[in-house]
Amino acid sequence: MPSSASDAAPCDLAVVGAGPAGLAAAVTAAGLGLRVALLDAGERPGGQYYRHPAPGLGAERPEALHHGWAAFAPREAALRAHVSAGRITYLPGHHVWTVVPDGGAWTLHAVAGPEEAAATLHVRSVLLATGSYERQLPFPGWTLPGVVGAGGAQAMLKSGLVLPGKRVVVAGSGPLLLAVAGSLAAAGARVPAVVEAAAYTAYAGHVPALLRNPGKLAEAATYGSALLHRHIRLLTRHAVTEVHGTDRVEAVTVARLDRDWRPVPGTARRIPCDALAVGHGLVPQLELAAGLGCATRRSADGTFALVLDAEQRTSVPGIWSAGETGGIGGARLALLEGEIAAYAIAARTIAGRPPAPAALARRRARLRAFAEAMGAAHRPGVGWTGWLRDDTDVCRCEEVPAGRIREAVADLGARDARTVKLLTRCGMGWCQGRMCGPAVAALAGEAAASHDAASHNTASHDAVPDRRPLSCPVPLRHLAELPPVEG
Repeated sequence: MPSSASDAAPCDLAVVGAGPAGLAAAVTAAGLGLRVALLDAGERPGGQYYRHPAPGLGAERPEALHHGWAAFAPREAALRAHVSAGRITYLPGHHVWTVVPDGGAWTLHAVAGPEEAAATLHVRSVLLATGSYERQLPFPGWTLPGVVGAGGAQAMLKSGLVLPGKRVVVAGSGPLLLAVAGSLAAAGARVPAVVEAAAYTAYAGHVPALLRNPGKLAEAATYGSALLHRHIRLLTRHAVTEVHGTDRVEAVTVARLDRDWRPVPGTARRIPCDALAVGHGLVPQLELAAGLGCATRRSADGTFALVLDAEQRTSVPGIWSAGETGGIGGARLALLEGEIAAYAIAARTIAGRPPAPAALARRRARLRAFAEAMGAAHRPGVGWTGWLRDDTDVCRCEEVPAGRIREAVADLGARDARTVKLLTRCGMGWCQGRMCGPAVAALAGEAAASHDAASHNTASHDAVPDRRPLSCPVPLRHLAELPPVEG
């Protein structure tokens, strides 16, 4: 296979991201006759969900660490077959940092491999399957060693076969917590408690979506029975409001929350542990899409997501998307959306190609309805900022505490995350706001406005995420080598 995108033959379709959505799209499109380039920042296909243990660890049954491996394995085999036949150009280790129009087609620029070489690819259509990252809500002590993301703890286990600690409290909000707790316990960790900030009674308003997805209900029952079998406490409508320790985590404080996620006075208790795995759901990764000007919306969980039509097209002609970029929905939905997008792109590229089977659209609608119900049930309440002390770092990269952000809002007139950023440097560090972005928006009052719009079933007028010309760090030499823009 080519060493970089610059060496690849011209392609009909570039798929950015080799997770469930991108992998399904690439192999389906290749099977329908398209010439496909599959670019991914990782070294092996599967994305964040289907992670592979490092080869040197000698894992004999990596599928035992995954839910739904049976859906991934045949697609990985199909990818290898299409690569061997020359129908797919697979480019691992390629970080696509921008996509620009090129006379009715598209040019992708990427940083390739550990040597950070420049790579360029010219294609007719682009499908963005860039996935998501974890949403973190800060609290006192969250920078202590031993505090990891819930998804990060699962990644440590899947990729490195290691645990974040011996006694691990799992906390935050969302169905991922149950899966993480079960995986850690099965691998030998003691899990004193799963601390869920939402109440499962919030699903009561979405009974039709639940009944249309009996498989999801069975999955939840399986996770619940695993917790009971391992004597793991499930504390709903509770949150970790502080972490204690000197050199690393020694205990956490857990408090009950009211319906707006404000800590209830007098309900705090300590739970000894040596690690905390915490996460409040996922955030769609939209940097490339936002840079292209693709229209976005506020989804049920409060995050930005792309506006997509029935064929997975964005608002920008020639740009398609599938998976978590259209709203957090899980691997099964991402696989479906990848297939649907591939059919649609093939039908528009090759005369006579049929559209996606109607059954795929029906299954997508069913799973998307469940995803919306899940997002609404676990959406952070506006009162969570009540557990932040003024000296709690919100932006870890630039070490900006909550007090400075509150000062920017109360005394300097900041009313949105961008103004707070300009006044405090929040979001200007290495992660470019991925860790602190949701928290800064909440402290600036954006989350409350979005909540109000959702509760009154009206449009949110702030549905425009930050637009950045670069979606990841890029060596300056790459920018200097770009041809001059004409006109």
